[in-house]
Amino acid sequence: MILTTTDHVPGREVQAVLGLVKGSTVRGAHAGEDMQAWFKNLVGGELEEYTALLAGAREQALDRLVADARAKGADAVVGLCFSSCEITAGAAEFLAYGTAVRLTPQKSS
Repeated sequence: MILTTTDHVPGREVQAVLGLVKGSTVRGAHAGEDMQAWFKNLVGGELEEYTALLAGAREQALDRLVADARAKGADAVVGLCFSSCEITAGAAEFLAYGTAVRLTPQKSS
């Protein structure tokens, strides 16, 4: 599956636009990790617990987007974007979305 934030794939043409695809997950921090991060926040620096949590959420949202695109018969997603928002204290949604497309076959050299 080709994923790109641009509206096209270099060297390929869009044969069909298959529509919006998306993948999301809602994650909350483990209470122990949340407390560790809170203490680290007092002195500053990277909050590794949250960095790892968000990286996992991004990957899961992306995996779900790819599954949605494959179900529609796509071989690429263009205009890929990520978004996140707080759902409640300590929990956030991470969303990946874009446009599923079918590309013309790649020309062989």
